Amino acid sequence: MDAVSRNDWSREDIAALFDLPFDELMWRAQGVHRAHHAVGEVQLCTLLSIKTGGCPEDCGYCSQSARAETGVKATKLMDVRAVLQRAAEARDAGSQRFCMGAAWRNPKDRDMDAIIAMIEGVRSMGMETCMTLGMLTPSQAQRLAGAGLDYYNHNIDTSPERYGDVITTRSFDERLETLEHVRSAGINVCCGGIVGMGETRADRVGFVHALATLPRHPESVPVNALVPVKGTVLGDMLADTPLAKIDDIEFVRTVAVARITMPLSMVRLSAGRESMSEATQALCFMAGANSIFTGDKLLTAGNRGDSADATLFAKLGLKPMAAEEPMRACEVAA
Repeated sequence: MDAVSRNDWSREDIAALFDLPFDELMWRAQGVHRAHHAVGEVQLCTLLSIKTGGCPEDCGYCSQSARAETGVKATKLMDVRAVLQRAAEARDAGSQRFCMGAAWRNPKDRDMDAIIAMIEGVRSMGMETCMTLGMLTPSQAQRLAGAGLDYYNHNIDTSPERYGDVITTRSFDERLETLEHVRSAGINVCCGGIVGMGETRADRVGFVHALATLPRHPESVPVNALVPVKGTVLGDMLADTPLAKIDDIEFVRTVAVARITMPLSMVRLSAGRESMSEATQALCFMAGANSIFTGDKLLTAGNRGDSADATLFAKLGLKPMAAEEPMRACEVAA
């Protein structure tokens, strides 16, 4: 790993960052960001649900769980041509990265040929590719790597201690096992989580600590704010206890601490932007977030849309990051 990164952070170190006066924390985060990333540039990404609903997992935040009563209907895997058409539209709208998500516990081998064709087709358009398909076997990870997949997303979601309160059908260690398969295959890791699920600051410290002490930091760290969906366990809980929702300043603190502890990672401001004010988003960019998802939808949740993002970028003087050939994880490690 680059000498500027460290993976020996203690929870006390990370808690101390969270406790800094807000202006001091922002100053430190902005310094780290400027040292390692282009100033005023934000990567534009598009996320497409290529297989929606019917997931057997019981993730308490997810509208696509078969156990949630959200009205989301299960669909089959999208046709490859339809996915590539959506990717072309995203590229023409300015996205540099195309992310594809399937509501599976794990992909079946019979689906892999179509998945491979999607990856190869999107890469041929000059876009970064990312997939999130659930747990992977080593052989599946190798097949994705062979197709040229740039990133695999598999979030840890929250702290190890809080994890069992959110998900019971897949363990925290199983999450880490898939990350190991992805890393071993030479694919870049995209791994983050969700805040605002009723967790404490200690849980947010534990969440960042789990990521920042991995043998290699994830190249991409999405930070999501929970979008409460009626019919999900957490959506219904927060409807009854609205004070459990994370406040904006605490969310920005989480972004800033992620930036400081994982200086080389892309920090992705992900779900929840639809309900964020422009001021909150501006603070997130100041705290070191340098990637967003564009478009009107993230899987099944709403998103701000391209026109709103263009307006915000104009106000803040931000510009989309120029597309470039992504480095493979094995090249970064060399």
